[in-house]
Amino acid sequence: MIEKLEAIKKRYEELNESLADPAKIGSEQWKEDSIEHAKISEIVEAYNRYLKCEEEMELCEAMQSSDDSEMAELAKAEYYELKDKKEEIVEELKVMLIPKDPMDEKNVIIEIRAGAGGEEASLFGYELMRMYYRVAERQHWTIEEINSNMTELGGVKEVTFMIKGKGAYSKMKYESGVHRVQRVPETESQGRVHTSTVTVAVLPEAEDVDVKINDKDVKIDTFRSSGAGGQHVNKTESAVRFTHIPTGIVVECQDERSQIKNRDKAWKVLKARLYEYYQSQKDKEYAENRKMQVGTGDRSERIRTYNYPQGRVTDHRINMSLYSLTEFLDGDIFEMVEALAVADQAAKLSNLEGF
Repeated sequence: MIEKLEAIKKRYEELNESLADPAKIGSEQWKEDSIEHAKISEIVEAYNRYLKCEEEMELCEAMQSSDDSEMAELAKAEYYELKDKKEEIVEELKVMLIPKDPMDEKNVIIEIRAGAGGEEASLFGYELMRMYYRVAERQHWTIEEINSNMTELGGVKEVTFMIKGKGAYSKMKYESGVHRVQRVPETESQGRVHTSTVTVAVLPEAEDVDVKINDKDVKIDTFRSSGAGGQHVNKTESAVRFTHIPTGIVVECQDERSQIKNRDKAWKVLKARLYEYYQSQKDKEYAENRKMQVGTGDRSERIRTYNYPQGRVTDHRINMSLYSLTEFLDGDIFEMVEALAVADQAAKLSNLEGF
């Protein structure tokens, strides 16, 4: 850890020299150096406080052997004050050194698919979609619908939409995984509780710099839209299907009347899915070293149960239950999100090397 901090401090000093060079001021390199300087300045400031603390502790330790008993006692008291201060700075530095997720500030694409449970799963898929819409409203984020495949009863077979807003991914990334619902369906005459599942995938909106797509690797098909109705349905080939040949990933979009708009939305989803695909491939390479996995979760992992009879929602990753199911489904998920973020940070802290 100290080696890492020393390297950051050395880089900070190099950047100070570079930024002070009149010949570089205003150049692209100068701008890049300014951004990097701003990112590490807080770490260097905290590390300098840590070094000063250590220096003063050594001085106090030496003074404790003084012949002046009063002076020695004061030095001892100050030593322990500095020790507490040093421990606080260490915790501060640990948090600063946790790698930041570069996608945290991005918009987010959410895909909801009905799982086991037939129509009941589809109906709960709609409840989850509504929940995320309410989350967006509470955060003053905006929604962009991308693709939807609904059942006749108003349930969700599969739906894709984007939430646009600063930090959307940082808040929503913990929703990836299998959501389980336990409740009595309206069609159940004997009052038995049924269990159904819905899969949620949360993808950060990827930019061209995040993932490169070779046009030759994408097969594009057009077809007539199908859905709940509307004058454009089945009349024009406005719907599009993108198939990424190397990975087999397929994206469809048919929500817009314009094929151009559908193409644009489909590209966004394809980029996001490819980013997730390549990122998961990287993660597999060092999966054994990051078993904490509170993180973004895997879409095959059961992460949460919504129990209607008890009015309870339980997140299995952190064993946290809230008895406010109605409010939770109305978009008030932030207590759970905050607890997940704290657990994620704690897990990452435990993986950092000590001082």
